[in-house]
Amino acid sequence: MLELTAVETFYGPSQALFGVDLHVQAGELVALMGRNGMGKTTTIRSIFGLTPASRGTITFASRDLRRLPSYRIAQAGLGLVPEGRRCFSNLSVRENLRVTSRPGNWDLARVESLFPRLAERHRQMADTLSGGEQQMLAIARALVTNPRLLVLDEATEGLAPVIRGEIWAAIRLLKAQGQSILIVDKSLKEVLPVADRCTILEKGRTVWTGTPDALDDRVRDRYLGV
Repeated sequence: MLELTAVETFYGPSQALFGVDLHVQAGELVALMGRNGMGKTTTIRSIFGLTPASRGTITFASRDLRRLPSYRIAQAGLGLVPEGRRCFSNLSVRENLRVTSRPGNWDLARVESLFPRLAERHRQMADTLSGGEQQMLAIARALVTNPRLLVLDEATEGLAPVIRGEIWAAIRLLKAQGQSILIVDKSLKEVLPVADRCTILEKGRTVWTGTPDALDDRVRDRYLGV
């Protein structure tokens, strides 16, 4: 479904990605992993054309994404839950969802069933929600675009344990329903049980790809330890 090959990305004269390889098959949940500052968010920004790749290939369903503007990439079937949530603060919960919705299985009723807190707060302005509720809204906002691939950058970072549990429950449900997912999250305890495969970045390079079962202590200590 999604394939990155030898992707290199720059911020001005500074190179951030040095040859990233990544792929996601239909129906898979792939975890993109690595320590802070290793290129995970830049990889996602490159996929969506927010920081365009300078070299390499990025294809989605055999379509070249590198030559498309970001809105065309979203229209092609990719839904982004960005780091920092970035909800429309001057809109209500319901307005945030309506403004991005596209025809498909995911509608207002279905995302509010997935996250009942949003139904309870549908008239509330987004900037008055808690951080966890804003994250739920960001996920719901991506889902109502009816994406073929859902991309979550730092899915549960900094959230209270109760909210984290609700979001991971939603992610497990989405996976069970066949939603293709690419996820960045530092919690190995929660992401590994739901991941089909993991890709680890180190200093802007893909250094390891495999199943969670193959992610042994040696690999964890070398690439994911503090």
